[in-house]
Amino acid sequence: MSRRRSVSTEERRLWRIAMRDAEPMPGRTIADPDPPAALAGEPEPVATTASPPPTLPPRGGLPKGGRPSQPPLKVGNLDNIDRRTADRFARGEMEIDGRIDLHGMSQDQAHGALSGFVRRAWHEGRRCVLVITGKGTYTGGVGVLRQSVPRWLADAALRPMVLAVRPAQPRHGGDGALYVLVKRRRDHHR
Repeated sequence: MSRRRSVSTEERRLWRIAMRDAEPMPGRTIADPDPPAALAGEPEPVATTASPPPTLPPRGGLPKGGRPSQPPLKVGNLDNIDRRTADRFARGEMEIDGRIDLHGMSQDQAHGALSGFVRRAWHEGRRCVLVITGKGTYTGGVGVLRQSVPRWLADAALRPMVLAVRPAQPRHGGDGALYVLVKRRRDHHR
């Protein structure tokens, strides 16, 4: 029997950001009319209900220094995935289990939203997710989020949950979106 989990502070904050311009239906009221402090100023720290996955040492034990090593995360590098999965992932043939659109967000908002999204995806056992960054500026420059998202996914906080990142196929946004392959939770028994 599964238990319903409660909504985190970060999820409430993201919902308020997403719905800030929405008008309630006639006869309905907004449950929490006070805007959260995060919308007015500094973003709240990201609250998570799941701890990052444990990192297992490679076969043969730990490398010198005693810490498990992870290969750096580079967009398009599929070396650490089996060939069949890598081919399906690269062609955009894996089912997309979730998507997030970071358009219109500041860097701080986008970083918090991406972090919460990836953590939830990992916690919920989602495998392939789509992160929409946008293609860039109207003048042809590369967008800030398009440059930042791969770096954020490679940071120590999210790297243990991310297996691979690849530019999306044109039907899913092309250069303005990324496929993210989320690692499976090994501590989750069903």
